[in-house]
Amino acid sequence: MLLEVQDLNVYYGTIHAIKGISFNMEEGEIVTLIGANGAGKSTTLKTISGMMRPKTGSIKHNGTEITSMPAHKIVSSGIAQVPEGRRVFANLSVKENLLLGAFTINDRNKVSKNMEMVFGRFPRLKERLNQAAGTLSGGEQQMLAMGRGLMSSPKVLLLDEPSMGLSPILVQQIFDIIREINKAGTTILLVEQNAFMALGIASRAYVLETGKIVLSGDAAKLQADPKVRAAYLGDMVSDEDEEIGTPSEGAPS
Repeated sequence: MLLEVQDLNVYYGTIHAIKGISFNMEEGEIVTLIGANGAGKSTTLKTISGMMRPKTGSIKHNGTEITSMPAHKIVSSGIAQVPEGRRVFANLSVKENLLLGAFTINDRNKVSKNMEMVFGRFPRLKERLNQAAGTLSGGEQQMLAMGRGLMSSPKVLLLDEPSMGLSPILVQQIFDIIREINKAGTTILLVEQNAFMALGIASRAYVLETGKIVLSGDAAKLQADPKVRAAYLGDMVSDEDEEIGTPSEGAPS
């Protein structure tokens, strides 16, 4: 098992944000966590990446316990997070942002190779190489955030709301790139408000409600489940179904 999360409990002060969740990921999968705002999706990613500490529970990567490991060691172990809201360093150039993503790599040749790989995925970044990150468009900043995450050669990429604030055309581009990254060998744990799109590219999914996993299984089956569609997909499903000419089973009208 590439990633194992067991009985995780996470608190914000006295608030019990994550309530005993357990899930796992095999190498090569795209797994998505879906749920309403405040369900605990982003908190789960932050805990895996070492940005938050659980009160109890276990996180293992390739069989190695990483629960108490410092965040930079977790990056070195092969897990990288692309945070919600891009979080690029606005006053630094595109190149400088990318180099920060490779801070755990001491081999200059590997850093150069990784940067060329990123340019292959995101040609726009090469065109903007010396431009300040804060002057990029929202879509370009998302590409930069993802490219920065890839600079550490992660085995597992944690993506937190990659489509947030983007136009429908850019959302489609970002999801196409996520597929390409996965096909190239990177396992992906995806948190995404656009549940319809997330379930469309994932192999498996977990549904979170107020810090608990309430449903899990094959992503395509969950996407077709009337209860999931009504609760988490809503009008988005109606719009998508109208576009492709299929009935909106179980979706609210």
